[in-house]
Amino acid sequence: MNVGIRSPIVLAITGASGAVYATRLLCGLLAESVPIHLTLSDSGRAVVRQELQVEVGSKGEKLWDAIAAADRLLHVAQGSVWSIETARQQAELGLLSVHHCQDYFAPIASGSYLTAGMVICPCSGSTLSGIAHAASQNLIQRAAEVHLKEHRKLIVVPRETPLSVLQIENMHRLAQAGAVVLPAAPGWYHGATSLCDLVDFVVCRILDQLGVENHAMQRWGS
Repeated sequence: MNVGIRSPIVLAITGASGAVYATRLLCGLLAESVPIHLTLSDSGRAVVRQELQVEVGSKGEKLWDAIAAADRLLHVAQGSVWSIETARQQAELGLLSVHHCQDYFAPIASGSYLTAGMVICPCSGSTLSGIAHAASQNLIQRAAEVHLKEHRKLIVVPRETPLSVLQIENMHRLAQAGAVVLPAAPGWYHGATSLCDLVDFVVCRILDQLGVENHAMQRWGS
């Protein structure tokens, strides 16, 4: 458990494919007792509906149904690392807060609210653009701008291929502003034998960037 982390992590889910990355990341953070502020864009909820066949509400209604569907898709065994059972127990202890994507009165809309970082996973091209040009259209983009201006960790996880020149330029702008651009590009060198192994590879790299201890992936040289 990561008892040293006191400030919460902001997790945003937007309208790029790869909802399973977000569900595994959410479970991984909660399993390590990290407080989370979660928000989903309308397009993010549409992707969850398309990929997991669950209609998650704007305030997180049926969220656990979506996570269970993702676990079934990935063939995650009951009681395995970052299990839904552990994550739900931690959420019930108050470690999970869910905000509507248009709620600008949410604490994460202000720089005065302290966080340990923010992850947008998966991150859509329109979200990249909105942040890169300081033209926020929702709470997600506003919170990302807050993390940049406050010089806090911001991690964007794009999952798009191929990339247009404009998307590459937006990633470049964000990297110059201090963000970490971490594409959902799983490696194979860790002995992957399942779809879950490939998803967890990306999730572990995100957790590494946040300074959250994790052991779900065999590391190079170990």
